[in-house]
Amino acid sequence: MSIQTYGSKPTRDGFGEALVELGQKRDDIVVLSADLTESTRAAWFKEKFPERFFSMGVSEQDMMGTAAGLALSGKVAFACTFGAFAAGRAWDQIRVSLAYMKTNVKIVGTHGGISVGEDGPTHQANEEIALMRILPGMTVIVPCDALETKKATIASASHAGPVYLRLGRSGVPLITKEGDVFKIGKANLLKDGKDITIIACGIEVYEALRAAEALEKENISARVINLHTIKPIDKEIIIKAAKETGAIVTAEEHTVMAGMGSAVSEVVSQNSPVPMEFIGVKDRFGESGDPKELFKLFGLTADDIVKATKRVIARK
Repeated sequence: MSIQTYGSKPTRDGFGEALVELGQKRDDIVVLSADLTESTRAAWFKEKFPERFFSMGVSEQDMMGTAAGLALSGKVAFACTFGAFAAGRAWDQIRVSLAYMKTNVKIVGTHGGISVGEDGPTHQANEEIALMRILPGMTVIVPCDALETKKATIASASHAGPVYLRLGRSGVPLITKEGDVFKIGKANLLKDGKDITIIACGIEVYEALRAAEALEKENISARVINLHTIKPIDKEIIIKAAKETGAIVTAEEHTVMAGMGSAVSEVVSQNSPVPMEFIGVKDRFGESGDPKELFKLFGLTADDIVKATKRVIARK
């Protein structure tokens, strides 16, 4: 196995590109930003369609309420800010005005996870997958690279109801191709295997592929699944993997509590219980530092996935 990459790019860049493309094709697309227009890449839409862009200032709660009003008026509203502020400061407005009202708002939380790096723990959202997936009717998507983000953004615009799109700050290896199919709620099998299944989302998909490559050299056959949609979750592919490989490791740049791994374990425990290991942030806040060093510190590297794989295989 050899991992094919096509350069590196932040997932937020794919979002910015998709917004411009959507704006060119659809007059009902509007974008709101909470004073982080450049950082979220919403600025690219603003430059092309200033009359459909709304700068809300440092007022995340107001942004969600305004986005809900625009959606109820027939618009498809993309509300953009850092994930820590969207999911944290505006959770009540998201719960009542978006989820409960089933409004057609797409929340875009950038700078998710510890790969935010030097910005530190106040800006490193490691909890927002959990906060969003517990809301009834909320769709949660965590793309693995910029190209998949572009596809996810375009798909979100046509998806009925609220969506949370979790993006990152740092460059991520491009591992998907133009011809790859992206469908909300349908995970992608990236590599088949018979001994273990590694299920990952976001930047951890690349680490999962690297881990599978290393395991192959030790005659361990690892299946790799890109679970880009955390909710609605693809039960079919997870149950099939549990039955056929007999063990699962999940990997996410997020707290291990109530995140993607927890969502997978809910499916596994109710349908085909097998041993599991969870790669993620362990009940702690992030730290300021270089993203690569932080990944080592928090145990999110391919080597950590390899170690978890060996532990869980021993329990089969």
